[in-house]
Amino acid sequence: MLDRTGKAIHPMNNLAADDTAAVLTTLQGLDPVNWAAAWRDAGEKAWQRAETESDPALRRKEYLRAHGFFFLGRFPCPNHPDKLACAARERDAYLAAGALMSPPLARVVVPFDGHAGEGGEVVFYYRRPQGVARPRVVVMWGGVDAWKEQMTAACDLLLARGIATIAMDGPGTGESPVKGTADAERQFLPVFDWAAAQPDLDGAKVGLLGRSFGGYWATKLAHVVPDRVAGAVNWGGGAHFMFQREWIERSRHPDSYLMELVETRMRMLGVDSWEGYIQGFAQLSLLEQGLLDRPSAPLLLVNGRGDSQCPVADIDLLVGHGSPKAVRMFPGGHMGITPQTLPTIVDWLVGAVGAGASA
Repeated sequence: MLDRTGKAIHPMNNLAADDTAAVLTTLQGLDPVNWAAAWRDAGEKAWQRAETESDPALRRKEYLRAHGFFFLGRFPCPNHPDKLACAARERDAYLAAGALMSPPLARVVVPFDGHAGEGGEVVFYYRRPQGVARPRVVVMWGGVDAWKEQMTAACDLLLARGIATIAMDGPGTGESPVKGTADAERQFLPVFDWAAAQPDLDGAKVGLLGRSFGGYWATKLAHVVPDRVAGAVNWGGGAHFMFQREWIERSRHPDSYLMELVETRMRMLGVDSWEGYIQGFAQLSLLEQGLLDRPSAPLLLVNGRGDSQCPVADIDLLVGHGSPKAVRMFPGGHMGITPQTLPTIVDWLVGAVGAGASA
């Protein structure tokens, strides 16, 4: 963990290295109670500093620090009441920081007509660039452990290019109303409807950025509703081979993941057994769903050549089917994280969605 902290590797990249290291030295164990307590204590102290800070910039910084501590307290998923409490505080701190961002963040809730037992609303964070009359829109989400509160860097880069941003939770994570079932792409459609209905947005066709496992949903949406997608990025997600038993067995304990990958994926799927995990993943194959030979919206496929969480063979599969796709491989493991990776993705998305008219 200290090595990840020094190298600013996920999930140890939401805080300054000194902040993270200070908590790690007090950590009594990796069990949920000790883990959540250590990070929550640090988060509450940062929250209190934010509450008493008069300078807006410093106040925002302290709220973001608090968010970073609470995020680690619920990492990788809130599979214990103490971690669930950290997840709630993570949202509190991020919303407090978001109100002080430039441009500010708004929490938007739209109705969702789900199946029995599912939630009735979709929650997302919306930010609109200044000086653009009708900006284009990019909708983004994370994987199984990075949620809408971890999308700040991508949002900031897109906003600087005049693009409005919507950050939401992927299926089975955060405040998502659904589990990661084979038809969970339904949860994105009300968000697309909202963007298209805003008179001050050019949101009839949106850009999509799916990070890590979330890249799977970006790929699926590009095939299912291509007329609503200006361009989609699959940044480290699977398509078919990722969901096969052989790969599931092989990737149970990848060195690129800190802890509890299987448990986190199971929670996303809404299952509680190994066989449920195998079956839940098998149902997600886009090849078996018969989608890959359909025409798709423009797709950019991005990953690291040495990914041990998601097989790069899925990229080869995707480029061998359906509409031509763009591919950018980077050195390293999962998601190919380099200083150039996110800027490359943002450049492609800006080109795909286009620029809005100046105000």
